[in-house]
Amino acid sequence: MPPPHLCNQSSRCHEMPRETGPNDFEASLKPLWLRAQQGDEVAYREALEKIALRIRGFLRRRMQSTPDDIEDLVQETLLALHLQRGTFDPTLPVSAWVTAIARHKLVDLWRRRGRRENLHDALDDVDEALLAAEPVEDGAQRDLERLLQELPHVQRQAIVLTKIEGLSVTEASMRTGISESAIKVQVHRGLKRLAQWVKDTGT
Repeated sequence: MPPPHLCNQSSRCHEMPRETGPNDFEASLKPLWLRAQQGDEVAYREALEKIALRIRGFLRRRMQSTPDDIEDLVQETLLALHLQRGTFDPTLPVSAWVTAIARHKLVDLWRRRGRRENLHDALDDVDEALLAAEPVEDGAQRDLERLLQELPHVQRQAIVLTKIEGLSVTEASMRTGISESAIKVQVHRGLKRLAQWVKDTGT
């Protein structure tokens, strides 16, 4: 399976036409994703472009007070999709699986920040019957650990503390002695570097 081409705000993902509803999105996405699972690189990139656009809209509606975090969460979600792609059940809607992972990432962020009043918001417009818990797979964990080893120490440390151990930026700053703004910058740079490394090496 080829690596994900992680879309950003300046990419052509924003030029793609929107589907009119969830059924249209699923109908256009699933054939691409099934071809991608068979090794079709073009289909994989096109599927991820559609997914990135949809995830960005999903998060933007729920993160109006923290817009600066949206792109990092989009990248985290796409990286998780890439690492967990082998667990996808082809009998289920791709869109439900994608939304479940995006939701997990969002809920994790809110929990880290103590925003418990927002946790239920991530569930509106999501069919609970179709939500699969984000799987934890030994192979995916090993892949992530291997990817993290490619990062400079300061970026790896910032990501491990905030994204894996679940510390807030303030707590990570206190533990490391690095300023909060520097922690945020290192996380952002580390996520971008991970995405580029995956893209270049075909992990």
